[in-house]
This record gives sequence, C-alpha cells and structure tokens, in this order.
Amino acid sequence: MSAQTPPLASELAQKLKFPVWPLIATLATQSIATMAAYSFPVVAPVIAKDLQVPGTLVGFFISTVYGVGIISALLSPRFIRRFGAVRVSQLVLVATLAMLLSCSLGSVISVVLGAALLGLAYGATAPASAHLLVPRTPARVMNLVLSIRQIGVPLGGVLAGLVMVPLTVRLGWQTALLCQTLPVLVALLLLEGVRRRWDADRDPTRAIFSKGLLAPVQILRERPALRRLAFASFIYSGVQLCFIAFLTVHLTSKVGFDLVQAGWALALYQLAAVLSRPLWGWLADKWVTAQWLLAWQGFVMGVTALLAGQFALNWAPTLVLLLCALAGATASGFTGLAYAEWARLGGAQRTEATGLGSGLMFAGVLLMPSLFSVVVTYFDDFGVAYGCVGGAAALSGFLLLHQKNIQSKA
Repeated sequence: MSAQTPPLASELAQKLKFPVWPLIATLATQSIATMAAYSFPVVAPVIAKDLQVPGTLVGFFISTVYGVGIISALLSPRFIRRFGAVRVSQLVLVATLAMLLSCSLGSVISVVLGAALLGLAYGATAPASAHLLVPRTPARVMNLVLSIRQIGVPLGGVLAGLVMVPLTVRLGWQTALLCQTLPVLVALLLLEGVRRRWDADRDPTRAIFSKGLLAPVQILRERPALRRLAFASFIYSGVQLCFIAFLTVHLTSKVGFDLVQAGWALALYQLAAVLSRPLWGWLADKWVTAQWLLAWQGFVMGVTALLAGQFALNWAPTLVLLLCALAGATASGFTGLAYAEWARLGGAQRTEATGLGSGLMFAGVLLMPSLFSVVVTYFDDFGVAYGCVGGAAALSGFLLLHQKNIQSKA
C-alpha cells in the first residue's frame, strides 16, 4: 500500500478488474479491529478471574462496542466526506490502539473505557470501505468485492482465537493485548502512504455537526426501497448473533454434544460464513440479483432456525452439523450482499446509506440476542425462541422478494 502501486499489483488489478489494494486495505482494517474486539470473549474466563467479576459480564464488552458503534456508524459518513475514507480508517485503527492500551491496564474501569473507545470508531469501518471501494469497482463485480471485504469480520474472530489463546497462556492476557498493537501500527503507517491519493475526493468545508444524530434516517424517507432492506438488515444480523451466542449452550444441553463437539459445530457455522460470502457475491454479479439472494437467504435461515429449535437427542450429528453450516452460510453470510445493496440503493448518498445500514445491523446484534434470552428463560424452551427469530427472518425475505416482484413488473 505504498504511494506508488507496485507493477505486479497493478497488473493483477487490471487482470481481475477490481481494486486490489483498496480491498486489501479495507479488509485488513476490518480484520484488525474485529480481532481486537473479539479477543475478550475468546479468553473471557481468564479475564473474568483476574478482574474478579462473573465470566458472563465479560460478554458485555462486545455489547458495549456494538452499542457505542451505532453512534459512530451514523456519524461517520460526515467525517468520511470531510476528512476522507482513509483518514477515517486510520481513526478506526487509532481507536483500536487506544482500546488495546486501555484494556491492558487490567482494571474493570479501563476495560469498560477500552470498549467504549473502540466503539466510537468501529461503526465507521463499513461506510469508509464503501466510500473507498464503490467508485473504484466496476458494477459487474461490486457484490463480489464488498462480500470479500466483509470476510474481515469472521476472519478477525478466527485470528482472535489463534492469537489470544496461545499468547495468553504464555504471556498473560494483558501482554497478549499489547502484542496486537504491532499490526495496528503497521497498518496505520501503510495507510498514510496512500492517504493523499485515495482521499482526493474529501471536502474540507463539509459540516460535521450541523445535523442531528438521526439525520441519516432521512434517507429512508427519500428512498422507500431501503425500508425493507433496513428491516431485513436488523433481523438478519440479530439472527446471526442468536446462533453464535446460544448454539453451543443449546447443543450441549439439548442434543447431548460435549463442549468440544459443540465448539466444532460453531466453528463450522463460522467457516460456512467465510466461504459463502464471496460465493454469494459472485452469484449476485453473474446470475441473480443481490436482492433476490437476500430474500431467499431469509427463507433458508428462517427454516434452519425453526429446525434448530427442534434439536433433540435423537437427531443425527451429521444432520445437526449440516443445519449449522446452512445457518452460517445465510444468517452470517448475508452481510456483503446487504452492504452492496445499501451502497447501490443509496446512490450518491451511498456512504450515508451504508452508515445507516451498519447502525441497524449493530442494533440487531445488540437487541435480538437479549430478546432471545428472555424468551428462552420465560418459556424454558429454545424452540419458541428459534421459532420467533426464524419467523422474523422468513418475513424479511418475503418483504424483499415482494419488493423485487413489484420492481420487475414496473
């Protein structure tokens, strides 16, 4: 990512017909920030023991990141317009660095502060990426490029597990966090080399605080086609986290899986998400529309959720794993297509639209698992909870498909 693109990279970009280096830059930024955020759940028992708090409270770290991230997702488009997508991506990395340093101090207050610091910029990752990638990407590969970029989220989660566990065992969790500052600093310096060229479209006179926090919601009034996508984005992201948060507990308590087997099922869910995202993007560019795929993903994740609610001791392990893979490929594999649709339907306001999409997805992540937990506790039944989220996903798919049919008849 130097100021001058290497000849080999330039030839590769021309051959593949998409922006190789901007894609690598945005993918790396997302992966590094997500790795830092997901480092806490990975070694939660160790951190909880050192901080002398219940292990379940460490889960609030991610909730804080996404909760505060809603604010940064909604506000970040204004900063991107004024300072540039690369500069805002650097701010994400600075926030990541601040989170790692703060949390490494090893107190409850410093950990809470670190989560808030990361959240203040984490919501800007998708809007900054869309602002940088969309103008540089041919329309015929748009879904593929944005889907590849979204691999950064599950990839960051995988890297957190690969890095934090061995380093925590060898050096302790605080030092393990400090070790992550090295790739953050390297990425910061590399982005500085291309900042002026890639941020040439910035507008230094752009106002930042002239409108309220909910100003991006105005886009929903101006562009009705985004309303159903907004509903689907909220529901799908919530379903995604319901599977992640409750799958291992469900499998160990109702299906007879031991913790290792349940861990493999969750790993398969995540792997299916990584592998399916570029596949969905390729299909949306070559064969069918992204909206059509998003609609049918809603139906499939709805069916898998309903079936997951019926898991029992007499279910064949192979069938359980197959359903976990289908759930991962849809409930966790949809995000690249969704962001591509936010950018497409947003038109000239694609950056603001993508920020709104991020905010809604973060809200789904924050709220739906909590509601899922309440339903499970009240009814003492996973089937009712999975039925509710599955029905919501199927309804979202129906609304998207109905909108497509209306458009095709127009």
